[in-house]
Amino acid sequence: MSETSSFFAEGGVQVSAPGRVNLLGEHTDYNDGYVLPIAIPLRTHVQAAHSADGRFHVYSSNLDESADFEADGELPEGYARYVAGCVHVLRDHGVDVPPLALKVHSDVPMGSGLSSSAALEVAVLRALRRLLGLDLDDVQIAQYAQQAEIRYAGVQCGIMDQMASSLADVDHMLFLDTRTLERRLLPMPANSELIVIDSGVARTLATSKYNERFAECREAARLLGVPMLRDVTDVRALAGLPTTLQKRARHVVTENARVLAAVAENLDAAAFGRLMDASHASLRDDYEVSIPALDTLCDMLRAEDGVYGARLTGAGFGGACIALCTTGRAADIAGRVATRYNRDRLLQLAGVLLPAPSPEDGANQPQPLFD
Repeated sequence: MSETSSFFAEGGVQVSAPGRVNLLGEHTDYNDGYVLPIAIPLRTHVQAAHSADGRFHVYSSNLDESADFEADGELPEGYARYVAGCVHVLRDHGVDVPPLALKVHSDVPMGSGLSSSAALEVAVLRALRRLLGLDLDDVQIAQYAQQAEIRYAGVQCGIMDQMASSLADVDHMLFLDTRTLERRLLPMPANSELIVIDSGVARTLATSKYNERFAECREAARLLGVPMLRDVTDVRALAGLPTTLQKRARHVVTENARVLAAVAENLDAAAFGRLMDASHASLRDDYEVSIPALDTLCDMLRAEDGVYGARLTGAGFGGACIALCTTGRAADIAGRVATRYNRDRLLQLAGVLLPAPSPEDGANQPQPLFD
């Protein structure tokens, strides 16, 4: 950090926010629907202080890249745009944000569907809350983070990722009604644990068909005469829609039903796993956001003894798969599946993200900035 240390004044803060995986409820949040994410141990760390030279400075230790910007100037590109978006949203809400310098270090891999952007946004806003003494609760942090992504990063996202990063923990599922923001922390199915494997195929929401799916859902709701697809509960009501819109809407309606079934019935791990399998089939066939790599990984995971169910997690078009398995089996199963998946591949190799490997010699730990 010697190349950027001169930008930092005294009195800095250090905070972090977790990534997340979504167990059920994919692509339902921007339809005012129901979701069921859980936080993961991987986190994004932000260190912030007042800038020593009157400009905003951001440094990513993962990328070894710096970006500078002014509050009223042009938005920076890449990861720094999310940081600048958070600053702009606070200014939009009347907060006089002084020039700052921030260092970002993240364990959450970009492009894996684990909500790296939301973890960054929430961590930045937490840092600014502490540094500037802002009166913001955790729900407001999530709402401002979502606004930053929509207004300044150009992604028409729902609020699930930001709420999960701001309010979820690693031991409980967060049931969230994204319309009312009613929420409950619920236990995982008994005798179960999670596997998360990155397919090695990165995706970027802003350049994927994510915004296209958003528009298709809005058009389907308009044709059905409802405010949002959340307001449709019977798939028979979709019969008059054009074929593509009918498929998109059918996924949203059935996915909401899967979340509600998981929450209302307190399902055991086997039944919960069947819902995960059905969710992946719907994302693959109706929402058309899966890819062969994700389908292959899910099939390999399901073939393992002790796996209850598997699905893609995140927006799709690449990223990671999640599986529910018997307690104590996750590490062995994940390692075996990743090895098989990678055996004949030269590029885009899968990597096990959960269970997370133990850090070695301080790896993946944020390095001190203010020294």
